Formats: sequence, C-alpha cells, structure tokens
Amino acid sequence: MVYLEYALAFLIGSVPTAYWYAKYVHHLDIRQHGSGNIGATNSLRVLGKKAGIIVLFIDMLKGLIPVLVARELGFTPEGTLLAGIMAVLGHLFSPFVGFKGGKGIATGFGVILAFSPLAALASILVFGIVLYFSRYVSLGSVCGVLAFWVYTFFQPDSSPEILFLASVLAALLIISHRKNLGRLWNGTESRIGSSGKTS
Repeated sequence: MVYLEYALAFLIGSVPTAYWYAKYVHHLDIRQHGSGNIGATNSLRVLGKKAGIIVLFIDMLKGLIPVLVARELGFTPEGTLLAGIMAVLGHLFSPFVGFKGGKGIATGFGVILAFSPLAALASILVFGIVLYFSRYVSLGSVCGVLAFWVYTFFQPDSSPEILFLASVLAALLIISHRKNLGRLWNGTESRIGSSGKTS
C-alpha cells in the first residue's frame, strides 16, 4: 500500500496540465511558444489569464491531493511529505512529455499547503512581497520556497527526517530554477508583464 501510494503520487504529479490544456483547448504545443516551459507562468503569458489560473489550480491539486490521501491512509508526517515529493518529481520528470516537466512551484505549493497551512501562508506572503517589488516570478518562487524551509527548520516539532525531506523538496524546486537564477544574475530575466520569452 505504501509503495502504491508513492507510485500514484508520482503519476498524479506527472500529469502535464499546461501541455494537455494547450493541446486540446488551444490546439498548440506550448513547448513551442513563450519560454517553452509547461507551467502556469508560461500558460499565462502564451494563453492568457484563464489558462494560467486553470493550470495553476490543477498543478496545485497535483501536490495537495497525494499528501491529503497519504494522511488519510495513516502515513506518518514524514511519509506524507515524501508522497508530496514524489508528486513534485512526477511534475519535474513527467513520462507523458519525455520526462521533462515544469518548474514544480504550483505542485510544490500544493504539497506545502496540505502539509502545513502556516508554512504555506509564510511562503505565499514572501512570494507576494518579492514579486510585488521585483516583478520576477522566478525570484518570488525561490524566496517562497526558502520561506517554507526556514519555517520548517524553526518548528520545534520538526524531526530530523522532516527537515531532511523539507530540504530535498526545497532543493528540487530551487534547482529547477537554475536557469532563471543564472538569468537573474546576468540581468536578463523577464519580469512579469513583459514580452520576454524566459520563464
């Protein structure tokens, strides 16, 4: 049952929401437009607000549902967080699109929201503040992930296993933004609302 839940979490996470939405609703391959990323930000830029919101919501559910199901099945907190990580891995390495996926932020936020609503609140607040002042979605996303990690680190009831898994989740999401971080360093990253093609 444990391994089945983790396999299902990976499968749920691997659903390429943006790719399928663009293909079946707009009849285009989103990988050939904008940044080429199959995530909510590129969907917003290429397909508009409605598409961006739909993709964001579904991708978030991909992380939230496996964690809630694992908790309902009686998994330990460590086990529930691991189920969420499996969903994020599915999103990052989706077998439906050649084991290439999105950046994982929406799915990761779903995991955080289900695992710890207060940590999710800290993440979204930091994301919003950074985005407001910088207009960089990537920078806001990375800072939001770091806020989750810091929040978890300072919780007195966080076990070493939880801290390790939180570090793995944060590392996965930050590494997925390595190209964005490089562009931020070079000053070539696109801001929200711009016509740039990076994401």
